[in-house]
Amino acid sequence: MFTRGIYKASRRMPKLMRRLLIANVRRQLPRHFDVDTHSTPRYAPWDQRLCVVPDGDLFKAISAGRASVVTDHIDRFTKTGILLKSGQELTADIAVTAAGLTVSPFGGIRLSVDGRETKPSDTMAYKAMMLSGVPNLVFALGYTNLSWTLKVDLVCEHFCRLLDHMDAHGYDTVAAVLDDPTVERVPYMNLRSNYVLRGIREFPRAGTSGPWTVEMAYERDVERLREGPVEDSALRFTAGGPVPSARPEAAR
Repeated sequence: MFTRGIYKASRRMPKLMRRLLIANVRRQLPRHFDVDTHSTPRYAPWDQRLCVVPDGDLFKAISAGRASVVTDHIDRFTKTGILLKSGQELTADIAVTAAGLTVSPFGGIRLSVDGRETKPSDTMAYKAMMLSGVPNLVFALGYTNLSWTLKVDLVCEHFCRLLDHMDAHGYDTVAAVLDDPTVERVPYMNLRSNYVLRGIREFPRAGTSGPWTVEMAYERDVERLREGPVEDSALRFTAGGPVPSARPEAAR
């Protein structure tokens, strides 16, 4: 609830939350530390993901002289460390690269339906857990602003309910179908991080209404995934093949 509160306040009052967050960082660091250079992002809170510092351990390490921060652009690696564009060289025994991330939907798995390749970017995300036109496929993609597993747990619960529904009615196939012309296509994530902007075009698209929205909100997903019905006008159930003889408990 605290994390959700911070997120909502950041989206509704970005200038105020920016001042409060930076003031809290400044309060935990020595007076001589250059907060304006090292801890003042160009973007508003939650335009990119917020970096959480549990118990202020990073600030304690900086205050004790056990860690330091340099904000600059990397020019190149040298024999002894890293050369920055400002001309400063950082001596380093180990360099851990943490930039240039490329996100890839489903780990690059290629999807096909009836022998025809289906690109994720050509599909719409149904309840952020199924792809339009791709039968019998459920995926779990966690929240960008909360614990990842909160969303994954809800998707797994709904998936089990979906399997129970199919078992009870003898269905073999379920597919999501977008037949509402008023639904507009929007990016799956609304973060402005560079790694998201580079790769989001390859992801399924979200919609602007109905079950096609991607909710980065636990309380809304509880309503539609845990408490909402399985049957939906956007789902097409079919039967035709042999019904599995295994008990539902075994299938789950």
